[in-house]
Amino acid sequence: MPIEILMPALSPTMEDGTLAKWLVKEGDTVSSGDVIAEIETDKATMEFEAVDEGVIGKLLVAEGTADVKVNTPIAMLLEDGESVDDLGATPESAPQAAPPKPAEAAAAAPPAPVKTGDRVFASPLARRIAADKGLDLSQITGSGPRGRIVKADVEGAESQPAAAPAPAAAPTASAPAAKPVDASAIAKMYEGRAYTELPLDGMRKTIAARLTEAKQTIPHFYLRRSVTLDPLMAFRAQLNAQLEKRGVKLSVNDFIIKACALALQQVPAANAVWAGDRNLQLEPSDVAVAVAIEGGLFTPVLKDAHQKSLSALSAEMKDLATRARDRKLAPHEYQGGSFAISNLGMFGIENFDAVINPPHGAILAVGAGLKKPVVGEDGTVKVATVMSMTLSVDHRVIDGALGAELLQAIVDNLENPMAMLA
Repeated sequence: MPIEILMPALSPTMEDGTLAKWLVKEGDTVSSGDVIAEIETDKATMEFEAVDEGVIGKLLVAEGTADVKVNTPIAMLLEDGESVDDLGATPESAPQAAPPKPAEAAAAAPPAPVKTGDRVFASPLARRIAADKGLDLSQITGSGPRGRIVKADVEGAESQPAAAPAPAAAPTASAPAAKPVDASAIAKMYEGRAYTELPLDGMRKTIAARLTEAKQTIPHFYLRRSVTLDPLMAFRAQLNAQLEKRGVKLSVNDFIIKACALALQQVPAANAVWAGDRNLQLEPSDVAVAVAIEGGLFTPVLKDAHQKSLSALSAEMKDLATRARDRKLAPHEYQGGSFAISNLGMFGIENFDAVINPPHGAILAVGAGLKKPVVGEDGTVKVATVMSMTLSVDHRVIDGALGAELLQAIVDNLENPMAMLA
């Protein structure tokens, strides 16, 4: 039976994509792992690999086609002994079910092996591996299209009875969905006024959906502190003078990343994410940093940031930011982390409240460092560089006192920068 090759979900937020380029043509033989197409997601252009082996029987979607829904058939693959005549009626015109929402997908049980009568659908390579290992394919759950068993499903499998199906969860009441915006009604309000209609691309749709979900479902609360930057600025100037020969120039943002990474180690209970029915407390400090790009933003993650030197963090951040602006980041480079930083101080913004990027437990909004009069410990007034910070916190993960402890640790690290090198 010919295999449907489906539009894959190449990122957790992807609902549709653009088939940018085919790297195969009809009649080509492909093996599992061969790159067959380039697909533009809501974040980047990604290579798409075949999971089965066979011959490309028909390409169902032309190059350059946009808004192809996830799980829509894009090509047909012929197995050994099959020909184009076996394709019959292609599913081009068949209506496609909408992809499940992330929460629904996480809760759903994995698909059972696809069977017709006594036949289990599996790729030829998977069948050969199963035969060599003495595995019963009917006891293996397939992860391929329509539950088809592929190579990865049998490589680590052991011969064992099938697990009993989990009991069905009782239906739960859900809040009424918000009424969708009527685009035609909005446009009618502006009849007679000059305007340009700007269609939403995949990234802008994703940002709108995720931030709407974040503000509607995450119980935000906000903690605000000011930090005196003069010791940090002096220390930074000293380090940059010494690092100039190596071509390294540290930014204030590099120190902020380091301060947050160390604070997550100093207050480990705050290094956590929301996982639906539980919290996950991370051991490493994986810090995400918002990077503005044309039409949207990325939040690349600096993993194990607490273990890296300031110069290493600076170099990695520059590389991630450059590739983010070119939309060349791989999904694993902008997924994960427990904490994020959004710095608009470089744009002159004095203070603001950032929206938490789920499943993170918190995000730090960083404002500009401004010269202000401050009262010293001896009661005298002097001028100091003061920076405002606001910590947005998910109350499901971090309570008020714990959030205050985390923010105090960040402030202490920034006001005592030399200690961050210890």
